[in-house]
Amino acid sequence: MSETKQPTQDADTQEQPQQPSTTISCSRGLSDWLRLNNVSFGLTSYQSGRLYLVGHQQDGAVSFHERIFNRAMGVAADSQRIFLADLFQIWRLENILGPGQMIDQFDANYVPRNAQTTGDLDAHELGIDKDGRVIFVNTKYSCLATPSVTHSFKPVWKPPFISRLAPEDRCHLNGLAMHEGAAKYVTAVCKSDIINGWRDRRAEGGCIIDVASNEFVTQKLSMPHSPRMHDGKLWVLNSGHGELCTVDEATGALTTVAFLPGFLRGLAFHGRFAFVGLSLPRDGSFSGLALDAALEKRDADPWCGVLIVDTQSSDIVEWIRFEGEIRELFDVFVLPGVKTPMALGMMDPLIRTMITIEDWDESDRPQGAGN
Repeated sequence: MSETKQPTQDADTQEQPQQPSTTISCSRGLSDWLRLNNVSFGLTSYQSGRLYLVGHQQDGAVSFHERIFNRAMGVAADSQRIFLADLFQIWRLENILGPGQMIDQFDANYVPRNAQTTGDLDAHELGIDKDGRVIFVNTKYSCLATPSVTHSFKPVWKPPFISRLAPEDRCHLNGLAMHEGAAKYVTAVCKSDIINGWRDRRAEGGCIIDVASNEFVTQKLSMPHSPRMHDGKLWVLNSGHGELCTVDEATGALTTVAFLPGFLRGLAFHGRFAFVGLSLPRDGSFSGLALDAALEKRDADPWCGVLIVDTQSSDIVEWIRFEGEIRELFDVFVLPGVKTPMALGMMDPLIRTMITIEDWDESDRPQGAGN
């Protein structure tokens, strides 16, 4: 049985015309599960241009909050801060609420405080290194990059098979795994070095690359996405097969933890539970994959939504699903300790009036200032 939930707060309706309707449904136990595990989560959809935040309310209902960010893509987040890549900028949103503070039923309010303009780089996943720098997958130029004060970006690494930086999306570099404050692994659809070469290599040849050594961990995946280091293991979404997997870092051996009914993209963890994003297979880029046969074998229709998987049992414990105009998601992230999150959008009238002041004392007074 499922419950249909409407968003608890409308999107920024002034930003663009209302989108055609989408039905949002969720598992009956999702609200209680989020409460018992003291976590909320978020997801992005570049297709709809939305950042979605999902939590629980005191009355037991699921809280679903959305804000518009044009082509919302990769996210790096914790309970205090959200970094978000969109069409041509990287946003930093800050939670302005302290412990015990509330706005209506919301205990976290993420407000845009900074936007770095990069231009359209088709930025995919993000990470934050030990020095606080944003590291992002610059898919258009087939490299890892960091924002530049003066320029669109500063490259920090490229795959060894990419001969030069060019705006050609040669291998479809897409995923980033951070570990101990550094970029550890990336995923790419293939090792092509020509413009859009990956589009003819979708079924096989997907790779995970060790950033430090430039060595391949494996080249036997199909359209891999969202590599993650968690609990001492390397995880990846073998998206062309619909599989959540672990990968042996030494041998590249793949272990399938769960098959999930959709094109997988977006992975986050909370303890032993994996939050996995699913999209509907798309004509062209997502067609002709092993996923099609796997769904047919199970007499299953593909999903668009998020499944929460118990990685010890491989069971799906809770879920949220989109049916209608929203067909594709990109990233998923968790917000530990947050019950009911919200965010402000740039066209929300509250962004002009919700003013907060940082604490200060006499030590902040400029040197030499008079009374």
